[in-house]
Amino acid sequence: MATKKKWTKKELNDFKKLIIEKRDKVIAELEAAKERADEALNSNSVNAIYSSHMADAGTDQQEMEKNYYWMDRDNKFLQYLHRALDMIKDGTFGVCASCGELINKERLIEVPHTTSCFDCKSKVV
Repeated sequence: MATKKKWTKKELNDFKKLIIEKRDKVIAELEAAKERADEALNSNSVNAIYSSHMADAGTDQQEMEKNYYWMDRDNKFLQYLHRALDMIKDGTFGVCASCGELINKERLIEVPHTTSCFDCKSKVV
């Protein structure tokens, strides 16, 4: 029995819907993180007038850094999701670049931008 070498149009559309849902969720998370960062920045400006305690300043700085870290992380994931949508358009989505076999569906759901099947990814280089 021959193994399947391409995802069907329906399967690709299902993947596309899933990726768009993930993208929309990440965009919402980014907007929320930006609001938190803006609030922390504004709060720091106000608090700086009333408090000069080093511990307070350190905590405020740590919160801002944490917000920016999450924003950066979400931005990278957003780029990966856009890459996955591009791969659907150009016909390379879900096909291992090394062996040419279809990548496991569960792997694509978790890591939609992957270009390697689990076996190829797991090989020690």
